[in-house]
Amino acid sequence: MFCKDIHSALEAITGRYEEVVFVHDERIPMPAVSGQHPVIRIEVSEETKGIETVEKIWDRLMETGMTRRGLLVAIGGGALTDMAGFAAATYKRGIEWVAVPTTLLAMVDASTGGKTGINYRGMKNMIGAFYPPIETIIWPGWLKTLPTEEMLSGFGEIIKMSAVSCQKSERLWDRVMRYDLERMDIGELEPIIEECVAAKERIVAADPREEGLRKVLNFGHTFGHALEEIMMDNSQFLALDGTIIWQSQIFTMHNAQLTIIPHGYAVVYGMIAELYLSVVKSGCPKEPLQLLTQTMLHYYGKPQCGCKDRESLLKFMQQDKKNEHAGEINCTLIRGIGKPIINQVISPDEAREAWDYLFSL
Repeated sequence: MFCKDIHSALEAITGRYEEVVFVHDERIPMPAVSGQHPVIRIEVSEETKGIETVEKIWDRLMETGMTRRGLLVAIGGGALTDMAGFAAATYKRGIEWVAVPTTLLAMVDASTGGKTGINYRGMKNMIGAFYPPIETIIWPGWLKTLPTEEMLSGFGEIIKMSAVSCQKSERLWDRVMRYDLERMDIGELEPIIEECVAAKERIVAADPREEGLRKVLNFGHTFGHALEEIMMDNSQFLALDGTIIWQSQIFTMHNAQLTIIPHGYAVVYGMIAELYLSVVKSGCPKEPLQLLTQTMLHYYGKPQCGCKDRESLLKFMQQDKKNEHAGEINCTLIRGIGKPIINQVISPDEAREAWDYLFSL
């Protein structure tokens, strides 16, 4: 639900439970209502999105004596809600939880649909469960605190939703592509967020466990996840001679490590590659590819991988959890805006061709 007052919205829900625990990204200011309940503060990043962090949540829930009648309230971005939801799904075989997304990415994607999970052995969200929150509370006020990179990352998922949403998609695509990313007017963005959330809710209601229709939401993710995973793998160390493996305006040094590509950036790059395949394989018009390419180059920059990384990227793609058979590469492509086609198996050579297109821009 969308709300105007985050404190009142939280009180209305937590007031129904005797046992409540809050878990939040330690960088997020907590609403006053949380002071009445135990709080778990989590250092959140793709590097910490693993079993150790979930264990910290489990341990605190056990320390408070929470029963299966309790409520876990997760306040943070997508990585936090993914982990908290997975902890709720598995603690005593399941307790109720509420998602309070604080980033644009989490509002339009991660907190809606019930996908929870953690990264495992360098692979995105490899371990997880379908376990929807009893409520998702969206307060646009959080967006005023976000840096530009976070807003651009979230907008990548908005672009994806506008491309694959089957109802009124062309109108939404036009509105999204006209939105002024320089100004980032929150008031103008709110109705776009609401429309994206409503579209995802319709898709998830029709296919809650991603057996068919819900796969349209994977557009851009087969290629995008590979980019994230190669960065997750390589961000954990420097070369033996001490030189930096990756360095750019997006990937910068931080405590002797490199930060990881934002998810929405990876999705934008992945959509470029998959739009290219949509044009050459599925008869998609060239205009969406041309328009998104202009947006990418102006706002997101170029990916910092290159043709030398193709074989490594292919290995990640062949291990993707979306593949229905070992070693294949499964994508969602589109015939046009609002006309997604799922379960499109592409060959390694087709994937290499798409990577080459993306890296040539």
